Amino acid sequence: MVTPAILAPVHARIEAYYREKVTRHGATARGVDWTCVPTQELRFLQLLKLCDFSRPFSLNDVGCGYGALIGFIARRHPEATVDYLGVDLSPAMISRARRRHRGVAGRRFIVGSDVPRTADYAVASGVMNVMLEHPRDLWEEFVADTLRRMHASARLGFAVNFMAEKPDGTGTAGLYRTHPVRWTSFCRQELGCTTEVVDGYGMREFTLLARSASP
Repeated sequence: MVTPAILAPVHARIEAYYREKVTRHGATARGVDWTCVPTQELRFLQLLKLCDFSRPFSLNDVGCGYGALIGFIARRHPEATVDYLGVDLSPAMISRARRRHRGVAGRRFIVGSDVPRTADYAVASGVMNVMLEHPRDLWEEFVADTLRRMHASARLGFAVNFMAEKPDGTGTAGLYRTHPVRWTSFCRQELGCTTEVVDGYGMREFTLLARSASP
């Protein structure tokens, strides 16, 4: 397990990258490095397969950006009661999230890498994808650390998405692609979760749902 000092430069580089994106494009899908709203929300649909909307629940959104996920939930599930906490490395993102959701009950946003509470669920959309210039082994330490934090902050389970490997095995500069087995095995063996892989939704990626064995 890595120490926080090793990952601090990774967190700083990620923060700088997304600060530039949201400064340039604002609180939009492009501002969090997605190409468009439909694909952004298609990913949300897969992540939210983890959640039981028949009852109130609490949700930690890791790498929340400007809070697009909770806005999507409010539109798609207006009947749902969700105690939402968004966490992001970027102060610029959190500033926009707070302005965008000002005055709405049950929505809070904080800056940081730590999740300061335990909720029913935790989700992260796109957090693992943009590897930038980091070595792959260091990036995988970042991924593992993030998954550990999410698991520790969620009573019932967590969900994340990853870019899938290409059929020919080639990479994409600056992006992290992986096979589902790499992280389903980690979640089962190290975190003690049961896992489900969601794919086939029209993009070269997959969503990993990890449920706690003893909620």
